[in-house]
Amino acid sequence: MQSVETENQGLKRAYKLTIPAADIDARIDQEVKRLAPQIRMPGFRPGKVPANLIRKMHGESLQGQALETAVQEGVQKLLTDNKLRPAMQPQIALDEGYEHGKDAEVSVSLETLPDVPEPQIEGLKLERLTLEVDESAIDQQLEQLASSQRSYDDAPEGHAAANGDQLVIDFVGKVEGVAFEGGTGTDMAVVLGSGTLIPGFEDQLVGVKAGEERTIEVTFPEDYPSENLKGAAATFDITVKAVKLAGEAKIDDDFAKNLGLQSLDQLRGLLKDQQSQELNGLTRTHMKRRLLDQLAETHQFEVPPSMVEAEFQNIMQQLQHEASHEADPQAALDEIKTEEAEYRKIAERRVRLGLLLSEIGQANGVDVTQPEMNRLIAQAAQQYQPKDRERFVQYIQQEPMAAAQLRAPLYEDKVVDFLFSKAEITDRPSTRAEIEADLEAEEGHVHGPGCGHDHAHHAAPAPKAKKGGKGKKVAAEDTGDASVADAAPAEADAAAEAVKPAKKPKAAKPAKGAVEAESDAPQPAEPVKDHAPAKPKKTKKASA
Repeated sequence: MQSVETENQGLKRAYKLTIPAADIDARIDQEVKRLAPQIRMPGFRPGKVPANLIRKMHGESLQGQALETAVQEGVQKLLTDNKLRPAMQPQIALDEGYEHGKDAEVSVSLETLPDVPEPQIEGLKLERLTLEVDESAIDQQLEQLASSQRSYDDAPEGHAAANGDQLVIDFVGKVEGVAFEGGTGTDMAVVLGSGTLIPGFEDQLVGVKAGEERTIEVTFPEDYPSENLKGAAATFDITVKAVKLAGEAKIDDDFAKNLGLQSLDQLRGLLKDQQSQELNGLTRTHMKRRLLDQLAETHQFEVPPSMVEAEFQNIMQQLQHEASHEADPQAALDEIKTEEAEYRKIAERRVRLGLLLSEIGQANGVDVTQPEMNRLIAQAAQQYQPKDRERFVQYIQQEPMAAAQLRAPLYEDKVVDFLFSKAEITDRPSTRAEIEADLEAEEGHVHGPGCGHDHAHHAAPAPKAKKGGKGKKVAAEDTGDASVADAAPAEADAAAEAVKPAKKPKAAKPAKGAVEAESDAPQPAEPVKDHAPAKPKKTKKASA
């Protein structure tokens, strides 16, 4: 096999491989010898079918297999000999004029990972904002818990329902006089004033009595989950089967015991621990942002355009998905379009940070252990139906890129913890309101439709998780508690650590000009949709 470099510009490389016809033919001969003992043909004893007949019967298949194997090994040797680290899967194309019996000309193009300069991790200085547990917030949680556990008893006959009372109702929803699927229910319990149903539904039931029938008119919100009901005017025929009064909600040891605990003190302790963990997470997010800000300011190097483009497309797809749930989707899309240049800068920054964190981790022996990886796989498999979980596990085990993408969030967390251990950290008392305001107003943020700060961690490519919520702010620094898959595409981690290359490029086949990888991964079960008149949840908005 011969190779000639045809492009060497920045991180881009291109080569022309020539695979001699004799090499391909020799591979066919090897395959014929391997198959001969298995071939059965009338008039010949088992294993005695002449090679020329086998070639005649299976020539096209044998030719394709031989060529594919030759290209695979050729590309692998090319990467090894030239010490190339692909940023993304190499693009492979077979010369369109190829014919059997001739040398095969194969074009290989790729972008390589950059040589990341030695990370400067000495002298890092960080401020850790410390937050105290808010006892009043725990009291409020207890009140909410008690309210949710409150018992309801039948109201006296003739009692007119008021906010706080519970109704047991049957209902039939109609749009333009026709009952719609999912809009009928029986014995549904609803507490008036709870805001659990769509706007206007509960308000129109104030004052009803047991046994009363009433028809109410409502309009479904524009962001209602069901497409055919968004903004639709509807009526609901209501039959009130019971009106119930709330019992007294006592917050005492008996209340805690009803929840399976031993005492109220134990319940308060659990809520305190839960709040403490939440505040620690908020503090860590803030400190991590400052850490990555410092790294970004002190490390500049070229990044693969293909990786930037892939991350940019991830951002745009998420924002476009979120915009589709806005009251005015087109206006949201127009706003996104005006800021595409800023989103591309965000994508470039994420890629650079991802490569940098990977380099720091490798240089300092940071790794995800096999037991940790096994736990990650087991957790990710839970989103699938039981029958698909084993297939998902096999997919992760066989696909290095998928495995690298799954491990990326934990890998980044471990690298960040390592950097925290090297930094000089000073503590400063703060408040939750202050730290949230600081994160919200962080300089350099780029506004998409809406705002927010939680991050959507990417899992393996097979289970393409649906990102919920409306559009939100995208941080140009975007250094929240996100995974490497957030700071940069998972391909960065895969290429920097697992690509040697991470996966052998599929060879070009005679019938095609280029090779495309296909995924046989199981898909997670779709959630069941219903159209009961529930108020749409105000979900946190996923960051691009």
